[in-house]
Amino acid sequence: MSSSPRTAARPGLFAPKAKPDPNAMKTFTWKGKDKRGVVMKGEIDAKNEALVKAELRKQGIVPDVVKPKAKPLFGGAGRKITPRDIAIFSRMWATMMKSGVPIVQSLEIIGSGQKNPKMTKLVMALRDDISGGSSLYETLSKHPIQFDELYRNLIRAGESAGVLEVVLETIASYKENIETIKGKIKKALFYPAMVIAVAILVSGVLLVYVVPQFEDIFKSFGTDLPAFTKMIVAMSRIVVKTWWIILIAIAGGIFGFIWFYKRSIKFQHFLDRVSLKIPIIGTILNNSAIARFARTLAVTFAAGVPLVEALDSVAGATGNMVYTDAVKRIRDDVAVGYQVNVAMKQTNLFPHMVVQMTAIGEEAGALDTMMYKVADFYEEEVNNSVDALSSLIEPLVMVVIGILVGSMVIGMYLPIFKLASVVG
Repeated sequence: MSSSPRTAARPGLFAPKAKPDPNAMKTFTWKGKDKRGVVMKGEIDAKNEALVKAELRKQGIVPDVVKPKAKPLFGGAGRKITPRDIAIFSRMWATMMKSGVPIVQSLEIIGSGQKNPKMTKLVMALRDDISGGSSLYETLSKHPIQFDELYRNLIRAGESAGVLEVVLETIASYKENIETIKGKIKKALFYPAMVIAVAILVSGVLLVYVVPQFEDIFKSFGTDLPAFTKMIVAMSRIVVKTWWIILIAIAGGIFGFIWFYKRSIKFQHFLDRVSLKIPIIGTILNNSAIARFARTLAVTFAAGVPLVEALDSVAGATGNMVYTDAVKRIRDDVAVGYQVNVAMKQTNLFPHMVVQMTAIGEEAGALDTMMYKVADFYEEEVNNSVDALSSLIEPLVMVVIGILVGSMVIGMYLPIFKLASVVG
């Protein structure tokens, strides 16, 4: 008997669940013995247990146990795929391609060795699409978050020129360099931020738990407290009464900042523009953006990507909205016939040395070579600046901690010193 029209017409909450695809690949764990009687075990992807057993027998293994791989209770989905994961994947892929391993087989090997389930799923999806006849560019285009426009354009250029293994190695080196720069900048900014956060936390604990104890002692003195001590006691009372409001305000401020930043292009422009003008840190960010611009342009141009299209990819790789807009203006000027160095000069953003080296590269027909040299120079500048910043920040952080924590300790002991002088 067929289902009623009412049931068939109501998809959603009461609709029958879709049946699992019987042809979908699953992961099975197996245990068996080889021809020598040695016990072996492992994992294999297949559609069902029968195919797993058939594959094992083909390899000379007598299977004893074959069962679907159990999903872990926690963390089964795996962490998200990071740019660092893509950089490592690119290096592994480039190494295998250079060694002569076919594309599908290399992806099979890489995917099987991943510890992150999401990364395994991504690599296996690439393998399935390529084995199904799709080009690499078409396959990567299905995953634009993990493989950006720059990555895809380089792959397309490598496929067209028949030098895919060379381009993959170039991409791997590029990704590693970019991630190294990002890591150094994050390290330079994270350390002081974390130490200051800990100092504020310690100050909060002192205000909530320690200062009230001293306040009770001060009341027994029966003397007037110093003004500085009164200020700290007043702060303690405010924090004790409104600590939950302060926590909500801080959490709300952080959440609101992140929410607004992700949704407001103008706010992103403002913050990126301001960050470039911060002493020391602004220099690092400027040099980093120039290094990324130069290396990205060198990599794309050397791979055979047309200049205008290369600049389009470069715009999104600078890491700063101010430089992104500048590169887009350069792209538009180059598209109507300007030389790159002339277009760069019009932005009033790139140093004179970078403009002149670009001009020399254009005149000599070696723009990519000159851009590589610019990238090397500014990456070294970033490294030196980060090291100098780290050396400078450490004493500054200690000063901040001393001011926050030390001032409260001094404020609490001032009445005791005053009382001792009176008694003496």
